[in-house]
Amino acid sequence: SSDSTEATPEDNAVRLSVPVRYEPDLFLSSDANLHRYEVHPLSTFPHGPGPEFKTTVKVQNLGCYPVRNLTLRMALPALGYRRAAFLSVTRVLADNATCVLRPPAEEPRQRGTATVLPVHPEDLGHVDR
Repeated sequence: SSDSTEATPEDNAVRLSVPVRYEPDLFLSSDANLHRYEVHPLSTFPHGPGPEFKTTVKVQNLGCYPVRNLTLRMALPALGYRRAAFLSVTRVLADNATCVLRPPAEEPRQRGTATVLPVHPEDLGHVDR
C-alpha cells in the first residue's frame, strides 16, 4: 500500500464485456390435411370453393426460459399465373397470440378486364413448405 495519490486512477479499472449467446430451444412443427390440390382449367371450374385446406403450425418452447416478442411469419402460396387466386385464408385461430393478415399487394387493373383469370399449369413441387 502507498500513501500517495495516483496520477492516473483510470489505469486501475477495466471494463469487461462478455457476449452471451442464448438459444431458446424453440420447436416448430406443422401438419396439413391436404397434401395435393389440382387446379382445373377455366372452362371446367367447379362451382364454389374447392376442398377445405387446414394447416396447423405449432411453436413450442422446450427451454426453461420464457420467450417474449416472438414473431412467426408465414408466406402461403395463394396466387398463381397472372395473380390468379387459388387459396384464400378464411380463419386463423391463435392461442395467446396476435395475428395480422396482410393480403397480397394489389396490382393496378386495366378497365374492362375479366375478374376470372385463366389458370395455367404450374408445378409447385419445388416450393418449400
